[in-house]
Amino acid sequence: MGRPTKENSLTQQDVIEAAIACIEKEGESALGVNRVARELGIKPPAIYKHFNGNAELRKAVALAIYRRFFENFRQKTANLSEASAFLKTGGLATRDFARSHPGLYRVMTQFQLQPDDPQSASVIKETQNFLKVVLNSEDLTETKLIDIMRMANAAIVGFIALEQSGLLTLSRSTDESFEVMLDALFVAIEYIRTN
Repeated sequence: MGRPTKENSLTQQDVIEAAIACIEKEGESALGVNRVARELGIKPPAIYKHFNGNAELRKAVALAIYRRFFENFRQKTANLSEASAFLKTGGLATRDFARSHPGLYRVMTQFQLQPDDPQSASVIKETQNFLKVVLNSEDLTETKLIDIMRMANAAIVGFIALEQSGLLTLSRSTDESFEVMLDALFVAIEYIRTN
């Protein structure tokens, strides 16, 4: 990436982009102030002008990855109005993102979103909005929405984690199993929504 010129001094966004580049090259273990500084060709203290260490850097990068993921998700689901098609396409888009960007996906899904943090809350809200589209329902109770979010995350993120770990070793196609799971997930979501 190279050191920014004096006229174009280092910004938070430069640091975030360098961190993302490191993760894409080397995996999530490359997310750290020292590694990102090497990527930028600078000394680590220059990064501390923008972030108070690895935890703050990790948060900024995870939130930036969520924004990329959501943009990708919106593009793939933009013209879908039927709920089960939206869920299936969204699930496949999530899996495709995880396959295309495994390090970024792991950083994103391993970051603990805190509802009382405004930046994390916006990610949670965006996820809730996607689910409301899937359910074609703006009047879900918060309890039902939380249950559905947890179930959908457990199913989709759990499947992807097992697949990335190489633990799905039986002979059946994981693509076929994933699609069956998405169909079953839609039925389970409808159960929660209507009961």
